[in-house]
Amino acid sequence: QVQLVESGGGLVQAGDSLTLSCLASGRTFSSYAMGWFRQAPGKEREFVAAISRTGGSTYYAHSVKDRFTISRDNAKNTVYLQMNSLKPEDTAVYYCAADYYGARETISRGTAYDYWGQGTQVTVSS
Repeated sequence: QVQLVESGGGLVQAGDSLTLSCLASGRTFSSYAMGWFRQAPGKEREFVAAISRTGGSTYYAHSVKDRFTISRDNAKNTVYLQMNSLKPEDTAVYYCAADYYGARETISRGTAYDYWGQGTQVTVSS
């Protein structure tokens, strides 16, 4: 069992930056690829970014590439999402998730993930 707790959300203005954190507890954190997803009101959950077990590979949705950076610190059992140049359309609840297999082909699919956090709200005002 893996427990995931996100933090760092809040209300910011367009163009601002924000860093989300996700602290994992339970089984070995480094055994899991980690991902960030988001869900805006009235919309389906969508993939944002993912990182391999060692952090050597990262993956991004086109909409956030070059603005967001995912990273992890296995010693601290934490994955981060640095968000720059935020836009109103980035407003959503952001979730972190853990994927035991971490296959490149499925890492952007929510169904591949085994554990999910409770989410943290990010609101970007224009």
